[in-house]
Amino acid sequence: MGLRQRRPYDPANVPFPAPSRRCGRLTTLAPSATRDLAATEIVGLDDVLKGGLTRSRLYLLEGSPGTGKTTLAMQFLLAAAGRGEPVLYVTLSESEEELRAVALSHGWNLDGINIHELTPSSETIEPDEQYTMFHASEVELGATLKVVLDGIVRLKPTCIVFDSLSELRLLAGNPLRYRRHILALKHFLGARQCTTMLLDDMTAVDQDLQVQSIAHGVIRLEQTSSEYGTERRRLRIVKLRGVGFRSGFHDYVIREGGIEVFPRLVPSEHRHIASRMKHSSGIQGMDQLLGGGIEEGTSTLIVGAAGTGKSTLATQFAVAAASHQRRAAMFVFDENPATLITRCTELGIDLAGSIERGEISILQVDPAELAPGEFIQAVRRAVTEQKASIVIIDSLNGYLNAMPGERFLTIQLHELLMYLGQQSVATILIGAHSGLIGSAMHTPVDASYLADAVILLRYFEARGQVRQAISVVKKRGSQHERTIREFSLETGGIRVGEPLREFRGVLTGVPVPEEAAPR
Repeated sequence: MGLRQRRPYDPANVPFPAPSRRCGRLTTLAPSATRDLAATEIVGLDDVLKGGLTRSRLYLLEGSPGTGKTTLAMQFLLAAAGRGEPVLYVTLSESEEELRAVALSHGWNLDGINIHELTPSSETIEPDEQYTMFHASEVELGATLKVVLDGIVRLKPTCIVFDSLSELRLLAGNPLRYRRHILALKHFLGARQCTTMLLDDMTAVDQDLQVQSIAHGVIRLEQTSSEYGTERRRLRIVKLRGVGFRSGFHDYVIREGGIEVFPRLVPSEHRHIASRMKHSSGIQGMDQLLGGGIEEGTSTLIVGAAGTGKSTLATQFAVAAASHQRRAAMFVFDENPATLITRCTELGIDLAGSIERGEISILQVDPAELAPGEFIQAVRRAVTEQKASIVIIDSLNGYLNAMPGERFLTIQLHELLMYLGQQSVATILIGAHSGLIGSAMHTPVDASYLADAVILLRYFEARGQVRQAISVVKKRGSQHERTIREFSLETGGIRVGEPLREFRGVLTGVPVPEEAAPR
């Protein structure tokens, strides 16, 4: 049997009402007081969209395979169905069985969603059916859309998803016909007050700007693979007509239960006057060095070589705050929390008791599995939900490993510190020096200029022993002691001794007695 000829394209056969060509008089539309929104109810996404998607508009959701377009679309329809609205999922690439399997993996029930399946059947592999990937009744794009539109007229859905545009693009055959049908579809659905989401897997050779120009809004999903660890996913609102949205890239994750978006932190949205109350360390010598303690709304960087007691000193501030009915949150990248708790117990620091009483929360962070935006969101929740007045990040080295590139760390860290400062939170950052003794020690990232105060811990050699010294080399906004004191971790806790006036050159690591130093 020979190939069947296609009918020549005739615009009159398109199943949409023809647009009027009359030139009307320009009129000014009065702006509505509030937007009529269809909330996606996806954690974080509605915040990015400033409440949700404007109803009766057409939106494009684009991303390469595996970015979570189907999952996001399902959540959008499930939210509408949960509000009692009729919804429709039109699938041209996956079967209904496959869609329900995806939903089942997230624990969802799709009974409230009408699924219209237009995927090819097994008959298309027969020799007589090789002229097209669809059934004979679906050879023409117009015929395919007519089946869909008949279902829309019958069901009267408020929210619709088309999955995916790549099939419609192939059926159209040429860009002009494709654009005309998408425009006609937009007007048809808009007239019926349908909020429409078109999914595009971006499999076209060239970037398809046809639908981007037609759509009211465009959401792009991206996925990148790092050299080590899990994939990183982020989304961006490419356009959203007439609405102020949260621009830039926003990290998101796909877990059992759906997508969670972590909106980019914008410190200017959280400005208010911060208090300057001081947090005492509970150690007299330490408070004397700091001029009374660390102020609320400031950041303090504790730097030093491995083993000098940076984490222990930071924990002491948290426990001291807990003793005054203030909460603290610790984010630990490098050390096992159980090891930290055991070590503090041996030193007489009651970290375990503070955790049991809910005064201190401790979260171990795995840099290989963490999106940068997810960490920022965890810090924000500690401040807004747990009311933490002290936040400890241990350490900047681990934080750096959680970032996709070192060049972004300083900017994001600056935004985080600004936000915490405006929330009257005292932030303690820990940075590890490479090396033990000498002048060539350095950190992988220099955050000293961002911090309001810098506490330096150093090893030094004296009288056949390796000893430790502590000093405050910087403190904005208040006076501090500029002496170098001896620092040690003992059974009874942390001890900050008297100034080391008998030595010169302590910070070099190899000091000399003051009486033997050249004048």
